[in-house]
Amino acid sequence: MSTTIKPPAFVDCYGDLAERLTPDMTRSCPGLEVFRDEPGDEDALISRLAGRHHAIVYMGYLSGKVLRACPDLKTVAYLSTGLETHADLDAAGELGIRIEGVKGYGDRAVAEHAVTLALCALKRVAEGDRKTRNGDWQLIRSEEINGKVFGLMGLGGIGRETARLAGALGARVIAWNRSGEPGDSGARMVSFDELLAGSDILSLHLALNPHTRSILGREAISRIKPGAVLVNTARAGLVDEEAMMVSLQTGHLRHCALDVFHDEPLGSDSPLTRCENVTLTPHSAWLTTDSIDRLLMAGINLLVQQMDRAE
Repeated sequence: MSTTIKPPAFVDCYGDLAERLTPDMTRSCPGLEVFRDEPGDEDALISRLAGRHHAIVYMGYLSGKVLRACPDLKTVAYLSTGLETHADLDAAGELGIRIEGVKGYGDRAVAEHAVTLALCALKRVAEGDRKTRNGDWQLIRSEEINGKVFGLMGLGGIGRETARLAGALGARVIAWNRSGEPGDSGARMVSFDELLAGSDILSLHLALNPHTRSILGREAISRIKPGAVLVNTARAGLVDEEAMMVSLQTGHLRHCALDVFHDEPLGSDSPLTRCENVTLTPHSAWLTTDSIDRLLMAGINLLVQQMDRAE
């Protein structure tokens, strides 16, 4: 165990976050050491975490190996939701390391992206862009969102914000979540089966955990309304990709608009890249200038709270 405890650190503040982080943001956490690049591997991440009680982590995966190599570590403010995909939570629990994620920072950004993807699918924007760039000038008939049934699977902060935006565009919003609570979304709550059978657009907003993994498997996908649009800005693991591909190829699903993938970055050899009825974005639904600033401030505030609790 380290004999000298190092100050708290932001161990991987790179890319857009490094560009937006300012001294004003870090003023509430004096002594915070900021690494403005990405650690190259687990050993580099361990080196930055070793000897510290508290840290902020942006994207580095906190594996059991990493956590066990840092016995001084007490708390981590993780700049994301869905912690199961970012850390070995069982190992953290065994070691007594408290890992907390930042919530709410990207609700509006992701909701806007989900509705945008739905509109792109209905308006066939990606298809029209490809054809026009290739000199294949032809008018493309599309659909309006007004009057469509916009179904939400999950009504957390992002789901509720998506409900409000879709409703403002004239969609009829229905929703299902595991708790059955509508919150202040304005959505009409329905059963899981009703959501699948009744949605013209089905947008996923669930956290990924053992209860939700592959919640849209082969059998559930077969019960989705024929000709529906599937939007996923949540987690790829919610969907059986093979079953989704079959449904796209048969036309049962009209279109899939996806921001998340089982393998990231998505390879150019992925069958998804060859599907005409798919719209793809690179897991960037949350990445707006406003959400980055909210994320940074929320992460630093969480770190300070963790440090205060630990004293």
